Amino acid sequence: MHFHRVHIEVTNICGLACSFCPPKLHPSKTMELGFFEHVISQLRPYTKELAFHVMGDPLTLSNLHDYLDLTHQNGFEVSLTTSGYYLKNSSFETLLHPGVRQINISLNSYNKNSLNLSFEEYMNAVLELCATKLASYPKPFINLRLWNFDESCSEAEFNTLLFERLSRFFEIPLDTQTLYAERPKSLRLASKVLLHFDSYFEWPSLNSAHESQGSCYGLRSHIGILSDGTLVPCCLDGEGVMDLGNLHESTLKELLEGKRATAIREGFMQGKAVEELCKKCSYKERFSENSVIEEA
Repeated sequence: MHFHRVHIEVTNICGLACSFCPPKLHPSKTMELGFFEHVISQLRPYTKELAFHVMGDPLTLSNLHDYLDLTHQNGFEVSLTTSGYYLKNSSFETLLHPGVRQINISLNSYNKNSLNLSFEEYMNAVLELCATKLASYPKPFINLRLWNFDESCSEAEFNTLLFERLSRFFEIPLDTQTLYAERPKSLRLASKVLLHFDSYFEWPSLNSAHESQGSCYGLRSHIGILSDGTLVPCCLDGEGVMDLGNLHESTLKELLEGKRATAIREGFMQGKAVEELCKKCSYKERFSENSVIEEA
């Protein structure tokens, strides 16, 4: 069994309240560094890539560098996913750590919050990180996410403002009407700096009216480990609805070979959603059998 990546929620603390994210129901929790080391020691046979995200923003951690040191020492590469709000208080030396493979910045977080931060201040921090990377660091990739391309073009005003700012900085034409018409998946802004497009998605919920069967890459390409040690089959199960057990109490191998995990995995191989939350999830319809899930 091998996974394309494993999502480790080093913290479930985000500090924002984006309208496109579900409310956090679990108490605020950060995975202790000692337990984190215990977790990654079990992951070596299963993956080489970690994503510090399920819920929460890893940039809220004052000692993020320590977590990255441990992953690098153990041979892992890391993807960091952030709203970008904490970039202004973050060390670029940490963010551009040799163990970091990719930084995902959710640009559409800015206009979905009431922040004590102007658009220029927000974008200045984002672009300063890009400039520092381009000037001095061959790694990592920086993936600027704009996951608000809905059919009604509801965010066209904000996106136009954003495109103008990116155009000036990267000296590349970005026309709102053209981009909405062509709907590219991504654009290269500079070496290893990409602008990635997608539409809003509905987080799976047991209260959702949606219900369907189908296959998913949960427990096949990826798994998630929540900040309290709960193993979940999917990066969208931030509340541990599909609790496969806890790594404080059992080994990863035991949990992956358990009855619940086995039933989920075998069901997906037959195109069946065994778990109720999986039936309620519309995200599984975004990809085909030959695609790899873009982490949420």
